[in-house]
Amino acid sequence: MKSQIKRSIKFSLTIAVITFVLAAIFSVVSSSILSEVVWFTGIFIVLIIILIGVIFDMFGIAATAADERPFHAMAAEKVPGSKEAVYLVRNADRFASFCNDVIGDISGIVSGTASAIVVLQIASLLNQTDGSPSQLALSTLLTSLVAAVTVGGKALGKTVAINGSTQIIFIVGKIIFFIEDKLKIKVLPKNKR
Repeated sequence: MKSQIKRSIKFSLTIAVITFVLAAIFSVVSSSILSEVVWFTGIFIVLIIILIGVIFDMFGIAATAADERPFHAMAAEKVPGSKEAVYLVRNADRFASFCNDVIGDISGIVSGTASAIVVLQIASLLNQTDGSPSQLALSTLLTSLVAAVTVGGKALGKTVAINGSTQIIFIVGKIIFFIEDKLKIKVLPKNKR
């Protein structure tokens, strides 16, 4: 029991550090990109950020819903991505935590910040002062739309993930295999078995 708690604390601290670094990167990149584009492009960027969160949420749910048996048969035939898929299913709690909590939550926070930048751009274009009724209405509308698209997208993604978990995890496994094999970037621990 104590070893599980120590392992959990270590993983939680690692995830917290990764989240801090990724959130800073996402925030700086999105803010710098948004400051250089017109509001319409800014809305498109906000939608991309939301889509990233929805897709990673779907990956996390798929890992928890998938069965590893089909991947064992594929691994026996040396199908690229199958060993990675087995690893993801066996470590579904950690993979889901990374996808849902780290990437998904960061995307939610950054999309909120990004939408605030877009609101300021639109308000400036319309010559609205900070805190004016028009700016508040625009902020409320855009924030509500971002929340609705995020929650609706994640709800749809969960249904897709549960019903297509094997296919989704196999695709993720193949992507990881490609990144590790062709690009020589280590994604998973060396011992994936």
